[in-house]
Amino acid sequence: MQRITITLDDDLVEQFEKYLGQRGYANRSEAFRDLVRDRLESDRLIQDPEGDCLATLTYVFDHHQRDLAARTTDLSHEHHDLTLSTLHLHLSHDSCMETVALRGPTSRVQAFANAVISQPGVRHGRLYVLPIRMTEEAHGHGEADRSHPHWHLQPIT
Repeated sequence: MQRITITLDDDLVEQFEKYLGQRGYANRSEAFRDLVRDRLESDRLIQDPEGDCLATLTYVFDHHQRDLAARTTDLSHEHHDLTLSTLHLHLSHDSCMETVALRGPTSRVQAFANAVISQPGVRHGRLYVLPIRMTEEAHGHGEADRSHPHWHLQPIT
């Protein structure tokens, strides 16, 4: 690990200290590392939209909106290779929230999220994307001759 020194304006330091307190950081270094990682990941997603990602799409929707549940379900089925799991929550008589776990090429995940969020009746949609490196490996889990292939997902740091 390397040590670096930076100089910030007083106003920016004050905002940063407030940020540290709101987020519960114990020290400036970890917060700064997280901010740099976040920016680098965002830039990587723009520069390499075909790179793989792990993502969550969370949106609130009006479950009385005509055919909305059927449309979002159809979109999920059309993108079954991206969709890992869906969590559905009833918020009120009128509103539901869904969180969809996704894995695949960033551009396809983003296109799926845009298609869902743009549906009439969907509100508060947000996609969180984590760049990953996917590798397929075969190994056993305690049984000598029972190896099988599966994916290993490594966040890019």
